[in-house]
Amino acid sequence: MNPAAQKFRGRGAASNPTNRFATQSLERFEDYDPGEDPSPRTQFIADASASLINYNDSPDIPFTASINVYRGCEHGCAYCYARPTHEYLGFSPGLDFETKIVVKYNAPELLRNELSSPKWKPQCLAMSGVTDCYQPAERKLQLTRRVLEVLLEFRNPVGIVTKNHLVTRDVDLLAELAKFNAAIVYLSITTLDPELTTKLEPRSSLPKMRLAAIKTLREAGVPVGVLLAPMIPGLNDHEMPKIIEAAAEAGAQSAGLVPLRLPFAVKDIFSDWLTRHFPDRKENVLNRIRSLRGGKLNQADFGARMHGQGIWAEQLQQMFQVAARRAGLNQRDQNLSTEHFRRPGGTQLLLFSANAS
Repeated sequence: MNPAAQKFRGRGAASNPTNRFATQSLERFEDYDPGEDPSPRTQFIADASASLINYNDSPDIPFTASINVYRGCEHGCAYCYARPTHEYLGFSPGLDFETKIVVKYNAPELLRNELSSPKWKPQCLAMSGVTDCYQPAERKLQLTRRVLEVLLEFRNPVGIVTKNHLVTRDVDLLAELAKFNAAIVYLSITTLDPELTTKLEPRSSLPKMRLAAIKTLREAGVPVGVLLAPMIPGLNDHEMPKIIEAAAEAGAQSAGLVPLRLPFAVKDIFSDWLTRHFPDRKENVLNRIRSLRGGKLNQADFGARMHGQGIWAEQLQQMFQVAARRAGLNQRDQNLSTEHFRRPGGTQLLLFSANAS
């Protein structure tokens, strides 16, 4: 292992790049020894948001409304497209993103208020649209579980994406929601190599545990799929057929693909990660990414940012389609239903909410 890769064990980033919105920044002295830095500990910061449900109108995203009970993610994936969102909080997209976790401790109460309102139009809520709702803190805080309890109370559909086996803890709630066609879970699997996982996604579940989660969820009657996100050309893309095959054997019913994208500071964080872990492959990987992104490391245009373009993007899609068809995972995603949505308390609660507004 490259000695520099051992600097912060269990962390994806090795530094804190300057926040792009900051007007001031700090620089090291020339004789500063980086080895003097202590390994950063995770901090949990209370979020004072007055609402929980977020909305988007992006044509590239398959959902309109989403929930994120955590901002920042201790999984520490160096490639994470969500890292720049931490800059809106005044933090760095580097180590801050995976060590300063902003927590919505009142998420269940906020959600209950919003679903009770007559203004709420029942629709599927996406969880982990930005950061993983089953990251390590969830084991103790149980905010995601309490949110699922509220969703079950209202029978509001939910779609979850996670790379953590911890999702199986809540199989009882997800199975109940599934009875109303109101739940689906996608396990994100980027590699079957546990050694690569510990480098690429340092505090997430190992591949065998993610496959085990697929099996557990499916056996409980929960619709489940596999999400290959991201596929990184020159690093893990060759594993795509084997990942899809393994997921299908575990019980996955559908599959999705997202090629790597590197917005804003993520480009430098990921490039630094390659230097520390795969210096011999770095230029090949970056050049392949550029071939997917119109000669750049990122492409923000709608219609292209989630799929890429050019010959390499086409070959990636073709490989995915062939592998998914062979494994029987090329069916369309399950459409969740809102027909069983209810507001506990019935008419009286509706009248109360209307008068309160």
